[in-house]
Amino acid sequence: MDCWKGAVSHSWIYPTVIICANGFFTTMRPSESFLTPYLTGPDKNLTAEEVTNQIFPVWTYSYLALLFPVFLLTDYVRYKPVLLLQGLSLIVTWLLLLFAHGVVAMQLVEFFYGMVTATEVAYYAYIYSVVSSQHYQRVTSYCRSVTLVAATVAAVLGQLLVSLAGVSYFHLNAISLASVSLAFVCALFLPMPQRSMFFHRKDAPEPVPGPGKGLAVGTAPRPQSCQEERSPAAAAAAGAPSPQPQAGSAGPHRHLLGVLLQLGRDLRHCYGSRKLLCWSLWWALATAGFNQVVNYVQVLWDLRAPSHSSAVYNGAVEAIATFLGSATSMAVGYVKVNWDLSGELALGIFSALDSGSLLLMHFTDNIWACYAGYLAFKACYMLLITIATFQIAINLSMERYALMFGFNNFVALVIQTILTVVVVDSGGLGLDISTQFLIYGSYFAVITGIFLIRSMYTIISIKCRNTSVAAESTAP
Repeated sequence: MDCWKGAVSHSWIYPTVIICANGFFTTMRPSESFLTPYLTGPDKNLTAEEVTNQIFPVWTYSYLALLFPVFLLTDYVRYKPVLLLQGLSLIVTWLLLLFAHGVVAMQLVEFFYGMVTATEVAYYAYIYSVVSSQHYQRVTSYCRSVTLVAATVAAVLGQLLVSLAGVSYFHLNAISLASVSLAFVCALFLPMPQRSMFFHRKDAPEPVPGPGKGLAVGTAPRPQSCQEERSPAAAAAAGAPSPQPQAGSAGPHRHLLGVLLQLGRDLRHCYGSRKLLCWSLWWALATAGFNQVVNYVQVLWDLRAPSHSSAVYNGAVEAIATFLGSATSMAVGYVKVNWDLSGELALGIFSALDSGSLLLMHFTDNIWACYAGYLAFKACYMLLITIATFQIAINLSMERYALMFGFNNFVALVIQTILTVVVVDSGGLGLDISTQFLIYGSYFAVITGIFLIRSMYTIISIKCRNTSVAAESTAP
């Protein structure tokens, strides 16, 4: 028995299987594609204006408020407790969806769902803390693939149950509750990690143990700097041995301060790279718009084809959208392009397609045109976010990539919150859903302009530089 436990604790297979099962059941929520019809239907009797302007904005606000503290807490408590918190939040979310009524209760649903999305960082970070680096690529592909499969299965299952079996939205939510409950049970069986990226680094020199003594500031070694910005002096400084602090010279609060200061220095180094800054800018701007569209698109669909009098195909559309997003993401791996030269141009062109798709959804009254616009929008975004992820990750260590990933999403969430306050919230303009999509289409048009202008400047600069070099080489 002890031998079996030892084998499990040192194997990468067991935690990978459990975390993948957790990811599958967490994502396998067939009711999610039909949330707006459920809220505006006879089960909850809410108006479209209440859902759009009073309920959905709460998710954005709670997500923003919780993201940074949860990010630090996730690393500090070593992931598993946060995965359990996510499971409990999902269970509470669906219990409220099933049995609570009224605007305030649904706002509470959005708050707990904000907790769920804020804790999603623990899903991918967990596996890197319990397996060796030689398995990173394989377990990453497993974890990502299983969530895509679960999202597709959930959307198809929901559509089949609604269209063919006549299952009510209430019972779809009951199935979702059962699924997230299974995800919580899976999380209970996860082994507890012994290390994390920032607070519990195994490669850090450990102080002499003693009662009440915490890690000293600076004991964690500095991760590798952004490669393209690393000067010889910086490399020498990073590689030089640092003086060892005395054990017990800093308490936990000073250790936390040291980690925060180190994170700040890492961010400054990474965003000092113009290339990374450009890709990160698009990431933040586009992700803010993408999240806003995904959050409110069901309301637009319900306007174009009211669920109480029309057939609803939300699940089928989401399934196709997930498939197209996966296909475009995979296609990136087979495209040989000089992204240093053409990356900004690609950002501009595909952002223009996103803008056109959203403007189509605003100006058309045809639900099928709306569906088509959404499919094109999501496919273009997934293509570009895959390229952006690769371009950022290739220049960073794992720790700094995780940091930039979190910070880019935080900036995106700040922008999304501004959009929500100004455009959506009843305390702001409180625009109707069709006008909102006109704003979102215009927003992506601005992104298009920024990156097309930037790409033209980059291409012209490179051509001028090459011309100068050629002229110098041919000069006598």
